[in-house]
Amino acid sequence: MMMNRRCFTSLAVLVSLGLASCGKDEPAAPYNVEEVPLSQISDDLAAGKMTSAAITQSYIDRIGMYDGPLNGVIAVAPDALQQAAASDARRKDGKALGPLDGVPILLKDNIDAVGMPTTAGSWALEHNMPKQDSEVTRRLRAAGAVILGKANTSQFAGIRTSTGLNGSTLGGSTHNPYDITKSAAGSSNGPGIAAATTFSAGTIGTETSGSITSPSSQNGVVGIKSTIALVSRRGIVPISLTQDMAGPMTRTVRDNAMVLNVIAGSDPGDPWSADADANKKDYVSLLSTDGLKGKRLAVLRGLRGQDERTTPVFDEALAVLKAQGADLVEVPDTKWIDIRPEMRIVLLADLKEDLNNYFATMPDTVNVRTVTDLIAFNGSDPRESMHKQENFTDADATVGGRSNPDYQKTLAEMFRITRDDGIDRVLKETGAIAVVAVTTAPADTIPVDGSTTSGAVSSDPRGSQAASLTAYAASAGYPHISVPMGQVNGMPLGLSFAGTKWAEGDLYPLAYAYEQASKKRVPPTAYKQAVAQPK
Repeated sequence: MMMNRRCFTSLAVLVSLGLASCGKDEPAAPYNVEEVPLSQISDDLAAGKMTSAAITQSYIDRIGMYDGPLNGVIAVAPDALQQAAASDARRKDGKALGPLDGVPILLKDNIDAVGMPTTAGSWALEHNMPKQDSEVTRRLRAAGAVILGKANTSQFAGIRTSTGLNGSTLGGSTHNPYDITKSAAGSSNGPGIAAATTFSAGTIGTETSGSITSPSSQNGVVGIKSTIALVSRRGIVPISLTQDMAGPMTRTVRDNAMVLNVIAGSDPGDPWSADADANKKDYVSLLSTDGLKGKRLAVLRGLRGQDERTTPVFDEALAVLKAQGADLVEVPDTKWIDIRPEMRIVLLADLKEDLNNYFATMPDTVNVRTVTDLIAFNGSDPRESMHKQENFTDADATVGGRSNPDYQKTLAEMFRITRDDGIDRVLKETGAIAVVAVTTAPADTIPVDGSTTSGAVSSDPRGSQAASLTAYAASAGYPHISVPMGQVNGMPLGLSFAGTKWAEGDLYPLAYAYEQASKKRVPPTAYKQAVAQPK
């Protein structure tokens, strides 16, 4: 069942329907999941201290209690407690499937999971009931994880328009749990909210350019955008296979590594992932509090997100890195540029080709089969017609897709700028293992629908924004992880570590050692105050 958050005041209706279908005989003992790490949930399940049914119920209760002012969750899976009961039965029989068995995970609502619609936040896909799981979902289920439900998303991962459209038409506008008047970023805003507020043990977001790392930074959680196709994209509503990635968003680095261990790997359904198995690692085994000792890091300044507010927080983080044994090399001039003109050409052409290919896999209950159909639906449906869709229109006008010579020239130039003359150049010149920078600016006031904003495919002239590590890592297809590093006026701020292709095994130890030494994550409380206020 899918619900419009604008029509329901809480998840209580959906939860009651879900529980009624679970055939639960007795109420489980309570388990206070708030701020409990995924790793602790896993340990408690393994030790028999608590059941998956009790833990899953606790998350469902928290969603019902606190999500009203946030709109972080679109739906709870109707069989969530059945999944949990099956996990408990496996553990009782000594047949646990691994560390994630019985651990509840929320998926961004552009990721296919059988039993729930995949809407990408659009009424056009309201009846998109997938016939098979995405590869990410399949791997999570094979590891025993409970697919708890779907988290909200900026519509079509934020690609529809470069004007203000906060959240989705179907799921409603999202709100930051640290200050509900502020943005939760995009497009994985729902997973970011859900991870920050402990609506699940962990969440899965997706990113094309900043849609994991930015909401991770602005919601005070850990998020990784890994090397392109380390994680399969099959069964995920796409923008661009050149840049799209799914990845975990969690409250700790260890939790993040635990989830990536499960979802990473090659998949015949995503030919781009052929080399993933040969390059994936056991990321949890690499975590060490000594992970920064003797490691050279290139410090990037002057990029998007760094200003007079964030620089003191960044400098404090650099002091922690140095105190933990890192060798910091200041890069006086990154020579980086605003990459959005190249991204616009690549992403719009990819959008038409990749979205049309995904639409062809949807069930016959969905009438939209092409981007052209989507444009027509949005123009005629009163629930969608109030919003612009210029990026869809521009994408539909592209010709030739990836075979277009101009596209191929632009793609090669984008890779040259972001790889050879970008991240790889800095690493080679400095001898660093990774680059570090401010992830993004703190959350700002939620933009008014239709207001002028800027995104990865904005038609703004080059240089109208500063260069961005987020955009460089995304365009290069290189890994990028954001870890909480403090706050500005009560709003979270992330520290970014990025490296070259397949460098996740280098980045996780750096992020973990910093996290353990700094302890900078502060849980949100404003969402609770919003719920407690008299109506």
